[in-house]
Amino acid sequence: PPFFSPPLEPLFPPRPGAAPGFAERVRRHKVRLEWVRSEPAGLRGAVRVLNVAYEKAVSVRYTLDAWGSCAELPAAYQPPAPAGGDTDRFAFLLPLPAAAAAVEFAVRYRVAGAEYWDNNGGDNYRLRERQRPPPAPPHDPDGSSWIHFI
Repeated sequence: PPFFSPPLEPLFPPRPGAAPGFAERVRRHKVRLEWVRSEPAGLRGAVRVLNVAYEKAVSVRYTLDAWGSCAELPAAYQPPAPAGGDTDRFAFLLPLPAAAAAVEFAVRYRVAGAEYWDNNGGDNYRLRERQRPPPAPPHDPDGSSWIHFI
């Protein structure tokens, strides 16, 4: 199937990393989605993790059918480390089929024998096909729309 992303819109703020207190949330929860956007190639995003140990694995578990099935894709380390030195950034690209009308995902961080998840507070990160605005009614420039029957 062709792989290009329909215009998906997030049902959550798409740049959680820009919100106040983001660094503290990463320290407390060990892993947090930093940003995500829908692109022609798929869903691209970045994850910030607390640098607990050198060996670490970050992945994105996602579904296109409300968890009837799912897949997991590894995220790639993005040097250099963000300022401050206590976190690392990982990036991902989920290729989406042309027919994808919705996607849900959560982020998994495995480090030092432990596993941490960011699932948007239990709601998962959800995106859906952008709702198109309804068509505008026909414009009547002079306000004199009358139907005349003869």
